[in-house]
Amino acid sequence: MKKLLTVLVLTVGFTVTTQAQRGDKGKREQLSVEQQTELEVKKMTLKLDLTEAQQNQIKPLIAKKVADRKKIWAKRKAMKQSGKKATTDERYAMKSKMLDKQIAHKAEMKRILNEQQYERYEKMTARKMKRHKKKGAHKKFGKGKHHKKHQEEK
Repeated sequence: MKKLLTVLVLTVGFTVTTQAQRGDKGKREQLSVEQQTELEVKKMTLKLDLTEAQQNQIKPLIAKKVADRKKIWAKRKAMKQSGKKATTDERYAMKSKMLDKQIAHKAEMKRILNEQQYERYEKMTARKMKRHKKKGAHKKFGKGKHHKKHQEEK
């Protein structure tokens, strides 16, 4: 009887702890655009050895990028809550607009950075994209048989 009670108490304690950790995840406070911009510029300064002038030129680019990202996420969240899905034409327009922004951002970064810095920047963004895609595939397919099937197709 004591063993059964001990196991029961441990199970309940473990379950409560797990649920408490999960509950906190979605309620994190979001950083402001300025805070996110500042952190991103500092990271880039560390990785790319940016000069003060380069930091000042990059800061507005990053701020615009962060603000745009927040708007897009808010729009997606609103659509998801309303249960409405974008039409193919809307998805095409959004994707095209996003790619245009990426091209313009890349051109600006190329103008601001020197050759060595730009090469490092490209490697940095490629790694980031690879991680992002990997994370997206994990979310989309989970860890079950579909995930394995998707990995084999790649």
